[in-house]
Amino acid sequence: MSITLTNKIEITKATTSKINSVDFDNLSFGAVFTDHLFECDFKNGAWQTPVIKPYAPFSLDPSAKVFHYGQAIFEGMKAYKDEDDAIWLFRPDENFKRFNSSATRMAMPEVPEEIFIGGLNELLKIDAKWVQKGNGSSMYIRPFMIATGAGVVANPSDEYKFMIILSPAQAYYAGEVKVVIAEHYSRAANGGIGAAKAAGNYAGQFYPTTLANKDGFQQIIWTDDATHTKLEEAGTMNVFFRINDTLLTAPTSERILDGITRKSLLAMAEKEGIKTEVRSVLASELVEAAKNDSLKEIFGAGTAAVISPIKGFSYKDEYYEMTKPADSYAELLKEKLTSLQNKLSEDTFGWTVKVE
Repeated sequence: MSITLTNKIEITKATTSKINSVDFDNLSFGAVFTDHLFECDFKNGAWQTPVIKPYAPFSLDPSAKVFHYGQAIFEGMKAYKDEDDAIWLFRPDENFKRFNSSATRMAMPEVPEEIFIGGLNELLKIDAKWVQKGNGSSMYIRPFMIATGAGVVANPSDEYKFMIILSPAQAYYAGEVKVVIAEHYSRAANGGIGAAKAAGNYAGQFYPTTLANKDGFQQIIWTDDATHTKLEEAGTMNVFFRINDTLLTAPTSERILDGITRKSLLAMAEKEGIKTEVRSVLASELVEAAKNDSLKEIFGAGTAAVISPIKGFSYKDEYYEMTKPADSYAELLKEKLTSLQNKLSEDTFGWTVKVE
């Protein structure tokens, strides 16, 4: 896609930068933010003039509907700087479409492209020095929207705030991940908001994940709400299973997020000649594959880590551990995708978009 620009942004630059106080070699993911943010309010049925201003806290009425009825959505994106100091976005059109799909599901107004994409473009230009070079370095981008209308009547807000904040990031190393397959708790249900990047989806995962952590597991593989037999997502990521030489992942649905990393990996796998199947994968099928050694790999896929390998899983109090194969699909696909994102290899898919 080409970036739709806007000239209607009021810009107030920070008088001083905090960039010199940041240790870019030792970043905690999502803890450090750049000098500026982008903001645009929706009032009286229309989007107002957007602004870029110094990053700072802001005030809301205690009765703002985001606090009471949870109208809040977000996206996760990344930007990369190449060796010529150009900044590139990865598939921003997909994030833009998914954000507005989430907005529609949560009865929130859609954000125009010139505000979402155009505003992001200008924000990245202003904070360009914060985007670091090198494979493994990136700028994590968090667009989000909250309901700011005042009042505790249970109906959609009439006012909203759309914002974009930026956080420099290093390569995301989660270490060895062990997961437990959910037998009681569910991430989402049919007819619900599982396919939206709604804040409440993530809040609802915290308690079951805390229970899993206490038992020595880092994440949960969520199962369908009706039967708890179909494997759906891993923690906050889509999940892939390699059985023999076939890569499997669940189809998207009302319960499963349409992950951008997920669809990118499927396309790259097919280009590499890896057989893929998008279908329901049963917990019993995974156990049987683990027992007969046909289960080669499990990995999560998402914006933050790109790919997060899973060492083993527990189901019905039985633990199954895997040995990483010499021809790891996870390693191959991660190398291919991060190389493309960092402009170290040719983008034959047309997924990268230059900030200019």
